[in-house]
Amino acid sequence: MTGDLRYTLRMSSVIRASDIGSYLYCRRAWWYRKQGLKSENQAELATGTELHRQHGRKVIAAGLLRTLGWILLLAALIALVAFLTDNILRIMP
Repeated sequence: MTGDLRYTLRMSSVIRASDIGSYLYCRRAWWYRKQGLKSENQAELATGTELHRQHGRKVIAAGLLRTLGWILLLAALIALVAFLTDNILRIMP
């Protein structure tokens, strides 16, 4: 590797977990961001960010629907038990 990026990081800089992920993904992009340089492909980045937001909303909706499904299944089982209990008590003298 030409030029070690470690020497450009000031010791007073705060390194966040997202910085580590960015660094591991692309050291050069991480270094540019640390230098305050913006990416030239802002439109693509905005599109990707929006796609991630949409996906996140779909994941949340799927989780809520799954929870609703479990609640409805539990309600149906309770109703079935109540119905069968009522029928059994009517048969018994």
